Amino acid sequence: MSPKKRYGLGRGLDALIPGGEGGDAPTRGVQYVPIAAVRPNPQQPRARMDPAALEELAASIREHGILQPLVVSRGPGEGEFTLIAGERRWRAAQLAGLERVPVLVREVTPQEQLELALIENIQRADLNPLEEAEAYRQLHEAFGLTHEEIARRVGKSRVAVTNALRLLKAAPAVQQALHQGRIREGHARALLALPTHAAQEAALQTVLREGLSVRETEALVRKLLGRAEVARPRGAARSADDAATRSIEARLQAHLGTRVQVRPGRRGGRIVLYYYSDEELDALLQRLLRA
Repeated sequence: MSPKKRYGLGRGLDALIPGGEGGDAPTRGVQYVPIAAVRPNPQQPRARMDPAALEELAASIREHGILQPLVVSRGPGEGEFTLIAGERRWRAAQLAGLERVPVLVREVTPQEQLELALIENIQRADLNPLEEAEAYRQLHEAFGLTHEEIARRVGKSRVAVTNALRLLKAAPAVQQALHQGRIREGHARALLALPTHAAQEAALQTVLREGLSVRETEALVRKLLGRAEVARPRGAARSADDAATRSIEARLQAHLGTRVQVRPGRRGGRIVLYYYSDEELDALLQRLLRA
């Protein structure tokens, strides 16, 4: 590929490329390197790329070249580079038969490498919910970032990060169905309210068999939780057909983003709020105190 090929910045990568503010600024610092010298990012959060979409991009690259430089860091060996952003373009360029690719070199830490790859994919909506959750988990466990710090770096709310991480606690069958696109994130979050993996997987079969929507799945889960309460000892039991109580629970769950139980008694009663991590407790307190 001739170095005279033109290219421009895609939206969302300006923060990764120094001096990339309009005009010819993106051309500064770009160099062409052998495509064989570029290695994939070992912390790339996206696990799978659509082969058909890669072929389409490869066809475009054959016709127009790479319109946006790859962002790389220097690799362990002389003349080697590690991708930070642009793995999809790099793979498509391989399919297109390119020998050299335009790159911008940045010096980054392993944490920054993961953050930038995650940010690029989020900006392009390329990650599925589980890939996004796994990247958050790496930032939390490997680099010690709190949910709030992760949220600030990737431009999400803390509650969104916490809810994404909860998906990793879902039953394996639920995670697989979500990864395959057979259910949506809303389905998985609803199923997470069930206390065991066995209960989640049983409910999942009903969701798939009957093609339930997210709202219908939430209703199914509430019904199953109501049955579980009826099975408790008499002193803790509540009426499963108390529509008013279930309605109040549903409204509270929708508002607070967590499982809620309303337990009426002879005089008054109790409201039980569930949380599954310190971060979820913090987010719940924020919502309650704001209210």
